[in-house]
Amino acid sequence: MSDLTAFVDGIVHEPTQTEGRGLDLTAAEVYEIAEPGRVDFGGGELEAADLQAHDCQYRNEEDDYQWWHLDAGQYLIEYNESLALPEDSVARVQTRDAVIARGAFHPTLELSELGRVPLSVGGAGLRLKENARVSTVVGVEQA
Repeated sequence: MSDLTAFVDGIVHEPTQTEGRGLDLTAAEVYEIAEPGRVDFGGGELEAADLQAHDCQYRNEEDDYQWWHLDAGQYLIEYNESLALPEDSVARVQTRDAVIARGAFHPTLELSELGRVPLSVGGAGLRLKENARVSTVVGVEQA
């Protein structure tokens, strides 16, 4: 399945997001985990973590988009895009090289829908602009 645009809705700017080896996904929101969730053996005590949107700010007054100032740590990112996959299909999603080169990453995932994805930020932190391309869908396959 080669035309990834057929499976991704909410693309911000198709020419830019498709210029590489796949289709890039963009950051819509960054969350911090404010209170822990719970995971048990049987699932009867599952409890979602409490999330809090991370503050963002303008770098310059004339900017259209704001920046998240992320310290080293764990976050959850939410994408602008969503997946519309055929039944029994999964998309393979990887961290963009530009993000890895700046000390942040998320696990490579095979998923059927785009939920929030954990982002690990190391070292001195990361400045991440709204709509930044953070991940790439590199393929869609039958599960």
